[in-house]
Amino acid sequence: MFSKYKKQAAKPATPAPQPAAAPAAAAAAPAASLRRPVQRKAAEAAPMDKERKRKERLSEIKIQLHRELLENLNLAALENAVEAELRSEIASIATEILAEKSIVLNREDRQQLNKELYDEVTGLGPLEALLQDDTVSDILVNGPQQIFVERSGKLQLSDITFKDEKHLMRIIDKIVSAVGRRVDESNPYVDARLADGSRFNAMVPPIAVDGSLVSIRKFKKDKLGIDDLVQFGAFTEEMAAYLQAAVSTRLNVIVSGGTGSGKTTTLNALSSFIDNSERILTIEDTAELQLQQTHVGRMESRPPNVEGKGEVSPRDCLKNALRMRPDRIIVGETRGEEVIDMLQAMNTGHDGSMTTIHANNARDGISRLENMIAMAGIEMPLKAVRSQISSAVNLIVQASRLQDGSRRMTSITEVTGMEGDVISMQEIFRFQRVGLTPDNKIIGHFTATGVRSHFSERFRLWGFDLPPSIYEPTVMEAR
Repeated sequence: MFSKYKKQAAKPATPAPQPAAAPAAAAAAPAASLRRPVQRKAAEAAPMDKERKRKERLSEIKIQLHRELLENLNLAALENAVEAELRSEIASIATEILAEKSIVLNREDRQQLNKELYDEVTGLGPLEALLQDDTVSDILVNGPQQIFVERSGKLQLSDITFKDEKHLMRIIDKIVSAVGRRVDESNPYVDARLADGSRFNAMVPPIAVDGSLVSIRKFKKDKLGIDDLVQFGAFTEEMAAYLQAAVSTRLNVIVSGGTGSGKTTTLNALSSFIDNSERILTIEDTAELQLQQTHVGRMESRPPNVEGKGEVSPRDCLKNALRMRPDRIIVGETRGEEVIDMLQAMNTGHDGSMTTIHANNARDGISRLENMIAMAGIEMPLKAVRSQISSAVNLIVQASRLQDGSRRMTSITEVTGMEGDVISMQEIFRFQRVGLTPDNKIIGHFTATGVRSHFSERFRLWGFDLPPSIYEPTVMEAR
């Protein structure tokens, strides 16, 4: 009884197996799996243990000193304070408090502590260092102990944390109160813009289960131009020449792509081809476009206030923009009922207008426009909807973020009209993927499809006589 679970006695050593037994053992071995081993290791920041303990100690001291600072500083006078004077004042108060509490710090730790205290009082606390880091494009906070950052298209866990949920909520309140909003249990989410133009979104408990969720899309001070994107490999010089002709000859352009694929960056770059004499009106949820032309009018929609009043939707802005004599209208993102007014504007004398939509490819982009018209409650036959789209939209530029984190313009597609009940399209350029390197970098090249542009004659009449060679497919040489 219980022999199945009884601990077995140690067996005497057996002689080595004979060669004749090897084939049988090999036959009994299971076949090797074709699947790759799945990485289950949790995301971890990688500071040294000694450095982590130092940071934890400094964090505890910082919390104590910050509480004391709030009692000693004249907060009303901070708005007019000079930065150098304020830093000096915070350093002297911190020195006094450290002496009273008999806390001894070396020079490096004292400087670090003074910097973090200054960020707590005037900035956004632990987030301030990440906002100043130009290599960081996104900051994602999952509760007080997890802050992820995106660098070069890849997410990584930073070693920066908040003390607790109260500390995180205090920073969130500081951000939203500066733009006249509030966030609490009755209004648990908020969308705002930081002072430098970065896009800020937060969701707090009880909706956020494990602590407040914050995402910050950083605003790039130096916008990327066409030359920069060509240099980075986002597209080729031939594609840039084609896009210059398309924008300059006032084709209506839609930039399509997923979240973080570079739609706004692409739209910004395309806008550089617009003539300086044209009047441009931009409409955005969060003002991100950085147009360099002289005659630009910028509009930003507004959500409802706490009482549910005062909302100004993108559609309201678009309707009003049509009365302001624009040459072109640029909508930061079309995702709702404003699609009707956008298409009508493209069809009624505002050619050369541009917008972005969320879609995986050009055909999906057309379907998404149809769905948005249906969701707007417009009762129109499908053929009439498609006819409206085909006459309004001339070009769909597809931006994608690939699996290695790189952002590429993966397709440029022209809308050529209607064939029966179907919108006809032709792809002019595409990114051809070939494979992966051992370190998961994508191997591929840009190529024309061999199809001549439907708008070639238009380009020629406007003075952009593109050489036929740019439409010839590129053959990648075998290595």
